Amino acid sequence: MRILLTNDDGIHAPGLDVLEAIARQFSDDIWIVAPVEEQSGAGHSLTLGRPVRLRQHAERRFAVSGTPTDAVMMALRKVMPDRPDVILSGVNRGANLGDDVTYSGTVSAAIEGALAGIPSIALSQVYAREGMGDTVPFGAAEAWGAKVVGPLLDAPFAPRTVINVNFPAIEASAVQGIRVVRQGFHDYARGSVVEGTDPRGYQYYWFGLHGIEHTPGHATDLEAIQDGYISVTPLQLDLTHDASLAALAPRFAT
Repeated sequence: MRILLTNDDGIHAPGLDVLEAIARQFSDDIWIVAPVEEQSGAGHSLTLGRPVRLRQHAERRFAVSGTPTDAVMMALRKVMPDRPDVILSGVNRGANLGDDVTYSGTVSAAIEGALAGIPSIALSQVYAREGMGDTVPFGAAEAWGAKVVGPLLDAPFAPRTVINVNFPAIEASAVQGIRVVRQGFHDYARGSVVEGTDPRGYQYYWFGLHGIEHTPGHATDLEAIQDGYISVTPLQLDLTHDASLAALAPRFAT
């Protein structure tokens, strides 16, 4: 089995090492193509205004000067001699839950794989508090990663779908199990924008990740994580709201 690994935290991120350890429990044919530096919040963006550069760090290990989407495209079109059987993206430092998946470079890398017809899985490690930096513990992902990925490797993936996995911010021994759940939604009404002044006296703004109230419903990824479970959520790439098709069509009838 040939496995492509990527992420949005960068080629030197500790979560990528965790992901490689998980992947090597299933295969020795591992390829790594990841951004040179952190691209959190990049979403499904593509670099168009400047050239993308590729640097080889070791055998089957490459860094791309662009977004997670760039990394997957370069892997499939320029780096790998044959297509991978599966793409694993992560393990992200931080949650990708609810509608935050639309911002996520980790999930978007998996989406790019799905668009190419390759089974793709995004994995993220939730952490308990802000300001942890590189001290975020990956214990839950390390201990449970293979238990989650293994059953998915031969699972049927519907076309244009990805699997989004999140590990709770608790000790591995405290994890309650694995739940297959739907995507939840957040309440962004109280999201923050941090304002400051730089050393030269210019004002700046920094989007804060705190102060957002969760509104988990029954059997969502938000609820599963809060209850101490690993969440496994299938996501579809078709964003069409079918009910609105019939409602809007008469407005444009001729």
